[in-house]
Order: sequence, then C-alpha cells, then structure tokens
Amino acid sequence: MAKTPNVPWTHEHLLIALNLYDKIPFGKFDQSNPVLIQVAEAMGRTPGSVAMKLSNLASLDERLAARGIKGLTGASALDREVWADYREHSDARAVESEGLLSELLDPLSEMDWDVDPEQGMIRDVPHGPTERTANVKVRLGQSYFRSVVLNAYGGHCALTGLGVRSLLVASHIVPWVFPDLSVSRFEESLSLLTGKLGTGHRLDVRNGIALNALHDRAFDQGYITFDTDLRMVCGRHLRKRFREEEIARNFKAFEGKALRVPAESDGPGEAYLAWHRVRIFEEGTRGETGTCD
Repeated sequence: MAKTPNVPWTHEHLLIALNLYDKIPFGKFDQSNPVLIQVAEAMGRTPGSVAMKLSNLASLDERLAARGIKGLTGASALDREVWADYREHSDARAVESEGLLSELLDPLSEMDWDVDPEQGMIRDVPHGPTERTANVKVRLGQSYFRSVVLNAYGGHCALTGLGVRSLLVASHIVPWVFPDLSVSRFEESLSLLTGKLGTGHRLDVRNGIALNALHDRAFDQGYITFDTDLRMVCGRHLRKRFREEEIARNFKAFEGKALRVPAESDGPGEAYLAWHRVRIFEEGTRGETGTCD
C-alpha cells in the first residue's frame, strides 16, 4: 500500500494510536520517532500523519490541559468518540489495542512488543512467571503495562537511575493477582485508606513503578516501600543487616532516597502506595523469615 497521509483513520487504527499515546511522552510525538516510523509504515501512512494524529488526540487530554499543554485542534468526531470509549473502558481497550498493535506489526507472530520511544519497537519483552502461563488477555495486558510504566519513568529505574531496559521491571504496587485472591478484601482495604477506588488497578500506570529487578523483588516481597514523599523505606529484615556489604550497597545507600518521577508523568498513586505500606510492607516484615534471610 502506498504511504499517504490521506489514508482514512479507522476505529482499529485509532485504538492503536491511543495505545501509542499512552506509551510515548507528549514531547516525542515527532515524525522522526522510530516507533511512529515503524507503525506508520505498517499502517500505510506517513510518520507525520501518525504524529499529527497523536497531537490531535492530545487536545482531548484533561491531564495535559491541567498542565497548560494544548494539542492540535484537528480532533475529529470519531477521535472524540473513540477517546471517550477508550478512557471509560480503559482496561478492556488497552488489551484490545495491544492485540491490534501486535497483529499490525506481525500477524503471524505471538510475541509481545515493547514500545521504546528511543529505540523503536522491540520484540520478545522479558516477562515474569505469571505471564508465561497466562491467557492471551493477561499477556497482552502485562505487555501494555510494561511499556506504559517504563516509558512513564523515561526508561530508567526510578530509584537507582539504571537505564538498561532489559533489566527493568514494571512493578505493580497492588499486585496483579490480588483481586483473584479476595476481591472484597481488596476493595475494603483500598476504601478504608483512600475512599472508593474499585479494582481497576491492573493497567493503571499510577499502580506501577519502574524498578530494577533486585529492588522490584524487594518491593514485591515487602522488604522495602515508599513513604508519602516517595522516599524508600527499608523494613527491619534489611535494617538489621545493614552492616553487610551487599545490603549496605543495595539498600542502606538508598534508604531515604526519593523516586525520580519525570515532570510529565503522574508518578505512583498515593492510594496504591498507602495500601502497599499497610498490606505488603508491614505484613511482609512482621515475621522473622523471608527470602532475604
């Protein structure tokens, strides 16, 4: 198909555009962006037309408007309709759009794609053990979440600054599987801390932090958490071992250090962090045994 900016935008292509919109910072909606070049070629468009569409969608973003940022004014009626539906049904549409993006890039492959604004589309993203046995919807959701969270932190560990993407994890604050264990308990604990939030946490970028693999594991196990100022707090299992060289280097050295959150990102939701401090950190450090011992 000849590449032309006049190819009509379909509902499916708009969903893919919204998928990219969630993963690429506003300042990188540029026709030279390697992701936009690859996707535009697969769509039969010019990179400039995809960049323009993302900028048009930005005019509908209340979060950008609150920061005084305005997109282009060419959003169509279909753009507005798809945007509203995507935001109202964010989890379902994120998974759907992830599947459409994968099919667009390679219809014959079931590999996931990582959207790296600096390097382009990357195949075969490292996944956690949950994903290896998960169904297609879970796998696509995890793939979407990884790209969104890592890009929200500029492709760097929010704690250490490590920028090797393959060594980073999109850490869930409230675990992906928790509602499957007890939905009512989850809702109750969140509502007690934060008011009514519901269970739409799985694909919420605010429920994620980009961490290196070591600190992700410690966070997941409750050995560390982050306070209301986003500073790292170590539990007593680690604190009693601060004299050990590796513990001192990897944990004591970072205690009290705040997460690095880019100005254009929302950062972790305080509601989720409050839940983690009560349910994962405190509960995870009450016993005297654990994987760090």
